[in-house]
Amino acid sequence: MKRSAQDFEYSEDTISVAKFAKALGHPARIIILKHLSNQSCCFTGDLLEVLPLAQSTISQHLKELKEAGLIEGEVNPPKVKYCINTENWKLANELFKNLFKEDFSNISCC
Repeated sequence: MKRSAQDFEYSEDTISVAKFAKALGHPARIIILKHLSNQSCCFTGDLLEVLPLAQSTISQHLKELKEAGLIEGEVNPPKVKYCINTENWKLANELFKNLFKEDFSNISCC
């Protein structure tokens, strides 16, 4: 008997890889992460100098990265300070390494 999609359970690792991949799926988010990787932290306003985007757009990208757990933010009114979430970054690194270790070279395409 074929299982339906609602009966299927994805592993925690699979869900995490998908969550991280979705967050990494926009070039602006990659630039934000690269910028954060070169310093201990930054404020939302600092990113206005890095990206030619409106503050509201940058805030939306930061929200996506934060929801995925790749960055963390600390509110110091009126500013929000962001930095890389090193624990989740290490997890993402390990999960992607495992994914890209998969050997598809023996599989021929249809």
